[in-house]
Amino acid sequence: MQPYPEDASLTRGAHTPKRMRERKRPEETTLSNLITHALSSCVALVVGSSFTFAALADRPSPASGATSLAPVQPQAQAQAQAQQTLLFETTMEDVIGRVVAIREFERAPGTGGTPHRHPGSHTFGYVLEGTYEVQVDDGPVQRLGPGDTFYERPGSLHAVSRNGSGTEVVRYLVFTVSDPTLPATVPE
Repeated sequence: MQPYPEDASLTRGAHTPKRMRERKRPEETTLSNLITHALSSCVALVVGSSFTFAALADRPSPASGATSLAPVQPQAQAQAQAQQTLLFETTMEDVIGRVVAIREFERAPGTGGTPHRHPGSHTFGYVLEGTYEVQVDDGPVQRLGPGDTFYERPGSLHAVSRNGSGTEVVRYLVFTVSDPTLPATVPE
């Protein structure tokens, strides 16, 4: 039996493995790698969110008074920072140094944030409890409840970010895949 030549694309015999006979062009390989990394990231985010949700489910509800957020008088959606907790962060060495982070946000009743952008971040959101209102770019204002999700592509305008209730705290998770060389948030 003779060894295969170094350029396997020249050997088209029956003994040559199929993967060696079908050479991919460089652009197909790059696209394939990007798709693989994107799918891997999405699977990691879903798995991570499941574990995070399970861990957070045992915590006392903010409605029970266990939260440190001071109630805000319902007004015309007062502007206020959301309380956030970093739950997880890591650098993805195999995806051009992107950083993945998971944060939990709590927003007091009747409050909202100011319009902003995340220039280098893919942002995925998952509502844990309460009502969260979000508007991305010039799309419709979405009223989300527990189990609902949202997505902001890098650089899109997060025009509306507010608690949709004047009496209940809203809690949501935010997953980001970010380019650490760009600003995390830019006010509009």
